[in-house]
Amino acid sequence: MSPEAKLAKLGLVLPAVPTPVANYVPFKRDGTTIYLSGQGPRRADGSMCTGKVGRDVTVEQAYEHARLVGLGLLAAAKLAAGDLGKVEVLKLLGMVNGTPEFIDQPKVINGCSDLFVQVLGERGRHARSAVGMGSLPGNITVEIEAILRVVE
Repeated sequence: MSPEAKLAKLGLVLPAVPTPVANYVPFKRDGTTIYLSGQGPRRADGSMCTGKVGRDVTVEQAYEHARLVGLGLLAAAKLAAGDLGKVEVLKLLGMVNGTPEFIDQPKVINGCSDLFVQVLGERGRHARSAVGMGSLPGNITVEIEAILRVVE
């Protein structure tokens, strides 16, 4: 089953690739390697999910926010590769805007990781870092960037 068919089966639609808010591009491709710029959790109406995880936002809510980011990253990957069926995820860096005592960053970033495996299968499995941040731009709950490979 194609990644697009898996998305449809999950009832998910790829969003438009967001316009960068500063001086950068959504992705950079170097041969078969794609570097995806960090994205935050954007709802269907375009609004961002904000707040401190562990205070304003639960782990479960932040997991869903990371899943939203994953959809945005898949949209950028499709634009960069031309076909999600050619994409393999190599590495994620997941950053969580948490309280100083928050320690469940991996559980939050699993929202993105789980989505990638659901949609891309074994090509969605990846190396990963999940870290806490004192703040993130616009007070977003999570930001994730990725490195992928195009498999011809």
